[in-house]
Amino acid sequence: MSSSFNVVEMIDISKSFFGVKVLDNVSFAVTSGEIHALAGENGAGKSTLMKILQGVYTMDSGVIQIAGESASIHSFQDARKYGIGMVFQEFSLVPELSVAQNIFLDREHKNKLHFFNEKETIRQSKLVMEELGLDIDVTVKVSTLGRAFQQLTEIAKAIAGDAKILILDEPTASLAKEEVDALFKVLKQLTLRGVSIVYISHRMDEIYQICDRITILRDGKKIAVSPLAEITPQEIIAHITGRKDVQMLSHEGKSVERSVVPIFEGIGICVGERVNNVSFKLYPGEILGLAGLMGSGRTELVRAIFGMDKKDEGIVSIEGKEVSIKSPRDAMSHGIAFIPEDRRRQGLVMEHSVKQNILSANLSSLSHLSFLNYTKINGVVQDAIINFEVRPAEANREVRLFSGGNQQKVVISKWMATNPKIVLMDEPTVGVDIGTKVEIMKLVRSIAAEGKSVILVSSELPELLGVCDRILVIRKGEIAEELDRREIRDEDHLQMIVQGIRI
Repeated sequence: MSSSFNVVEMIDISKSFFGVKVLDNVSFAVTSGEIHALAGENGAGKSTLMKILQGVYTMDSGVIQIAGESASIHSFQDARKYGIGMVFQEFSLVPELSVAQNIFLDREHKNKLHFFNEKETIRQSKLVMEELGLDIDVTVKVSTLGRAFQQLTEIAKAIAGDAKILILDEPTASLAKEEVDALFKVLKQLTLRGVSIVYISHRMDEIYQICDRITILRDGKKIAVSPLAEITPQEIIAHITGRKDVQMLSHEGKSVERSVVPIFEGIGICVGERVNNVSFKLYPGEILGLAGLMGSGRTELVRAIFGMDKKDEGIVSIEGKEVSIKSPRDAMSHGIAFIPEDRRRQGLVMEHSVKQNILSANLSSLSHLSFLNYTKINGVVQDAIINFEVRPAEANREVRLFSGGNQQKVVISKWMATNPKIVLMDEPTVGVDIGTKVEIMKLVRSIAAEGKSVILVSSELPELLGVCDRILVIRKGEIAEELDRREIRDEDHLQMIVQGIRI
C-alpha cells in the first residue's frame, strides 16, 4: 500500500429491500494505491455495498466520505464525478461498437460542429491503452475480443473516465491463468499511479496474490478487516461461513470399474474448429474432469454432447448402443442433463419462481393425459429444495431474488429431478462463495455415489483434483492427456500439464 490515507470511507451503511436488512451498519475503508479484497458468501452484502458507492442503490442510513469530505452519491454520474468506476460481472460494453467507441461511450469526442470525432476518439483510446501497457486494437468491434480483453477494455473505459477508485466484481470468473496474470499486471500498474481498487472475489489464491487487505461481510454485517499477511485462509473461511469446519475437499481415491460397458462413449467428435476428433469413454459412477485453458474446446464439447451445438462428425453411444443426439430434447430422452456455465442466461428464467424453474425440465414426467399431478409436483419441488438446501426455502419466490450460489443449486436440482444417468457440468461453481463451492462439490460426489456419471468442466484445478476420478486435458480442441487422478501430484503439477509443460 502506498498510503494510509483513506480515499474512500463508508461509515455505518445500512440498506433494506422489502423489509429485509441486507446491510447492517457496515463500515468500509480503502486507502490510496491499495487493492482491498471484499469477501463473503453470496448474499452477504458485498455487491449491495459497492452498488451504493457506485450510485446504483441509495443507502437508508450512513455516511460516505471521499478524500475526507462528505459525498452525496445517487447516480452513476455522481460516482463518476467522485472518480469511482465499477466493472460488473455482466459487462456494460456494446458488442457492435468498436473498443474506442466503448471506452468513450457517453463522453464522445466532438469536433467544432459538434459531430462525433472518430479520429480523436481513436487517438485518445490508444493513449489509454498505452498508459495501461495493453496491446489492444481500439478500432475492432468489442464482439471480436476474447473475454479477457473485454475485461481489460472495461477497465480502460473506467480509467479513461478518470477513475481514482476502481471496483472489480469477480473480474477473473471466466479467465484462464495467463489472462489472469495479464489482468493482475494492469492492476498493479494502476496502484502505482495511486488508483485504489476494491476486489470482490471468491478465489482465495487470487486474493492472497493481488490484495493488500481484506474486509469480510456475513449476513450484512462487517465481521473482520485485516492485512492479508496477518490472516490465514482457514480464518478467512471461518469468518465468511461462520463455521470452522469448512475445508476444501481432498481426493477420496475411490476406484471405478472400467471393465464394464461405458455409460457413454464418444468417437471422433468434431465441432467446427473448436473440437477436433475427440474420443473418450465414461463409466458408471465416474467423475470425469475436463481441464484446459480458455478456448481449448471444453465447453463446445459438452454442449455438442447435449445437442446444443451441432456435431460435424462423430459417433455417440449410451450403454453400448449408438444414439443420435441432435437437440437437448434428444439428450434428455437418453438420460443426459446439462448444468451450463451461464446460469442466468442458459440455466434459469430469472423472473420465474424456484418452483417454475425446477419444473421446467420435468413437466412431461409430472403429468398424465395432459393433466398436471399437483401432489407430485409439490413433492418434487419440496424434495429439491430440501435435498439441495436452497435458501431461503421459498418455492414461489422469484429466482432472481436469490444469491448466485442458491441460483446454482436451483439449476442443479432442476436437472437432478429428471433422474439422469449422465450429468454434464460446465463451470458449476463460477461466481459462488467458498462455502457453496464445497457444497456443490459434495453434491457432485453424491451424484456419482448414486451410480450416475459426471463430466465436470472446471477452471478451478483444486475442484478437479478434489472430486475427479480421471482428468482429460483438452488442448486446442484435442485430448492432449488422459490422467488417472492418482497420477497427479498436486495443483502445480496439473497446472503445468494443462500448460503443456512436462517434467
